[in-house]
Amino acid sequence: MATILVIDDDELVSRTLQRALKMYEHQVMTASSGIEGLQLARRHRPDLFILDIMMPGVDGYQVCRQIRGDPLLEDLPVLFLTAKAKDEDKIEGFRAGADDYLVKPFNMQELELRVKAILRRAMPRTKEPEEVTEVRIGNIVLDCRAFKITTPHGTSLLTNVQFDLLYHLMSHGDQVFNSQQLLQDVWDYPRDTGSPELVRAHIKNLREKIEPYPSDPIYIVTIQGHGYTFSSDNT
Repeated sequence: MATILVIDDDELVSRTLQRALKMYEHQVMTASSGIEGLQLARRHRPDLFILDIMMPGVDGYQVCRQIRGDPLLEDLPVLFLTAKAKDEDKIEGFRAGADDYLVKPFNMQELELRVKAILRRAMPRTKEPEEVTEVRIGNIVLDCRAFKITTPHGTSLLTNVQFDLLYHLMSHGDQVFNSQQLLQDVWDYPRDTGSPELVRAHIKNLREKIEPYPSDPIYIVTIQGHGYTFSSDNT
């Protein structure tokens, strides 16, 4: 059972989420503003934020950035649940540090599937018999303890989702994965759930962190009609 903090200024949405999530045996706290939500989170550290974007005062993007900048909260997963459906809105949400993004109106069963997947990914990693401390492809090094990626162009800190996605691609260098495979392998979503836009947005964010020219990537390469691969040709 997880504790979920819903931050949404629409009381009807908050009540609906509270009733539905309790049916799945979650504990639910609600807040009607970003400031109230952050104060509540610091007193009662939740396992997951479900966050609206369009709120008066401090909007959801700002709240998410504050979560990522707060040592007490920075590692907690964030799911945006919002009516903002444009690609640029989603990209902005992922840039702010969100783990996932679901557009209103939404299916409650899909929301619960995403919540369960996010919570599974957020569980502390158990050590493997031979713990992997880094993944190296050529001159690209992924530090599995510090969640950092080092390239000839510098070092960048990764979010949990960015790390999981990059670890998967680098661990299977030159292997091509389509969006549906990545949603299952990285996001732990059941087959035929989740949106390819989620993968595209995180791939775009990763490219901005590691590629010398993100619009012309040489590491995380798109194989037209097939998917994505981490190429060893240019490392």
